[in-house]
Amino acid sequence: MRGDTIFTFDTLAGQSHSQMILPQIQALLTEARLRLQDLHGIAFGAGPGSFTGVRIAAGVAQGLGFGAGLPVVGVCTLMALAEASGAAKVVACLDARMGEVYHAAYVKDAAGWQTVIAPGLHKPDAVPAIEGNDWVGAGSGWQTYAEALSHAYRGQLQTVQPALLPTASAILELAQPVFASGEAKAASEAMPIYIRNRVALKTAERAQGMRL
Repeated sequence: MRGDTIFTFDTLAGQSHSQMILPQIQALLTEARLRLQDLHGIAFGAGPGSFTGVRIAAGVAQGLGFGAGLPVVGVCTLMALAEASGAAKVVACLDARMGEVYHAAYVKDAAGWQTVIAPGLHKPDAVPAIEGNDWVGAGSGWQTYAEALSHAYRGQLQTVQPALLPTASAILELAQPVFASGEAKAASEAMPIYIRNRVALKTAERAQGMRL
């Protein structure tokens, strides 16, 4: 953001995000006629999400922030989904693979987003219960596990946005109050939000037929 103007680039990068991210950041800075050192801070999607993706996001934010002496703000991707939805009551679900979803529920009031259900990892047919109606389901979890999630929240949903992604613009919007309050962190503290602690088995565990 420069003044009130937002310069943004969004794409489904697949496995090429590590090759694309730095050139695209430079392209946006050039478009905005800014140098990295001109910025007041860097916001990034801290997770939950793919382990590779959130590590790249945190690592790039940390590297750029450290190099330019800039503070950083990590934003939860599930809250960014809620912000991107345009709704006021959101059940955010991202496909976590392995038959699970990253899940959280938020309500927006005059003070901003309030967490109703904290981010967690759940089976689609065992997500936490919510109260009330007119909820909006947002995120890839609603695409992959539409039947199970719709059944879990039957009668409580207003609509579903299964193709919605946690956009950079939403992350920026959520990060601005944190920067304004002086609560941004040093670049060295740019850390991913991990919910699932393990994504692989040791060789010996695989040999024993163990499964995650």
